[in-house]
Amino acid sequence: MFSERDQHWMQKALTLAQYAAKQQEVPVGAMLVTAEGVAIGEGWNQPIMQHDPTAHAEVIALRAAAKHLGNYRLVNTTLYVTLEPCLMCVGALVHARVKRLVFGAVDPKAGAVVSVLRVLDTGKWNHRVDYAGGLMAESCGEILSDFFRARRG
Repeated sequence: MFSERDQHWMQKALTLAQYAAKQQEVPVGAMLVTAEGVAIGEGWNQPIMQHDPTAHAEVIALRAAAKHLGNYRLVNTTLYVTLEPCLMCVGALVHARVKRLVFGAVDPKAGAVVSVLRVLDTGKWNHRVDYAGGLMAESCGEILSDFFRARRG
């Protein structure tokens, strides 16, 4: 189901999540990659640091990629993210025309792909994003668990 390429890019996203944790941000990382395997955007959660509720890892990666390409359409790309995206981020993926989403851990509180909502399965969008979850789920979930355990003291 997942290729070596998928594992490579998810590991990069996990490294970004670790960086977010060091910044005291919720540890989520994201990489946006072309069909040819070239990274064009990366991001980690930064809403606290940027004072911006939209500064999720996915949105930051999409913004970086759009700036890199000079286009808000990010066709034939794959987004790798360590946590199942929320409703806002799923909407951004659809509007950016991302082809594929690969995520690590599910988010039982705010996940909008398979957990709380199944937004990409509605069949109502003008663009379809293919998705697969569970890649490196244990590692992706562990960094989140460790972060929140430390926060609670």
